[in-house]
Amino acid sequence: MSPEPPVADPSPAALAAAIDHTLLKADATAAQIRQLCAEAIEHRFHSVCVNPVWVDLASRELAATPVKVCTVAGFPLGATAPAIKAAEAADSIARGADEIDMVMQIGALKGCEHDYVREDIRRVAEVCRKHGALCKVIIEAALLEDAEKATACRLAVEAGADFVKTSTGFGPGGATVEDVALMAKAVAEDGLGVKAAGGIRTLDDARRMIRAGATRLGTSASVAIVGGGAAAKG
Repeated sequence: MSPEPPVADPSPAALAAAIDHTLLKADATAAQIRQLCAEAIEHRFHSVCVNPVWVDLASRELAATPVKVCTVAGFPLGATAPAIKAAEAADSIARGADEIDMVMQIGALKGCEHDYVREDIRRVAEVCRKHGALCKVIIEAALLEDAEKATACRLAVEAGADFVKTSTGFGPGGATVEDVALMAKAVAEDGLGVKAAGGIRTLDDARRMIRAGATRLGTSASVAIVGGGAAAKG
């Protein structure tokens, strides 16, 4: 049997359409959020990903453009109560968010409290579905064993999420090719997307993640990636 042909490397323009252009730093300013939105419009990124406090501003800046507004819930630790995560998602969607990247309850997963993890995700996914938004589940893969990663993906599927995501970017490690491939395999039959995030800084990094199975990329180095230049800082 001949080997399967390699996945073709996407062009920078094709990559741009898969990028969530991200600024989640605590010291981000309004001026920086406006710049983030301007860059997303210029380079035709899929979305900007900002903290909830900036959703209103990003929504105004991106009005009448195809660029989406992505924000986070339970970020970055995943340790807020399910009701708070769901309320946070509902509030962000009401203010203009199109996509919610929620952090699952990592400690509950590691403690094998699978019903809790499933319900935690379900409550956010249900809010998103009700209002036409996407729900991505951050599993913080660097804190998990491979079997736990697969379980996290299964629970996200069962809870009705739309994507699984590797990392917050604030944990002990970011996206790896191995984790993306594992996650892509775990959700393949159910059609969920896979978002690789954390440490993606170059065009080569981005293409390796796509080849491994990522369908979305979260990065703050988006402009450098699509421009083919050196990695951005931050």
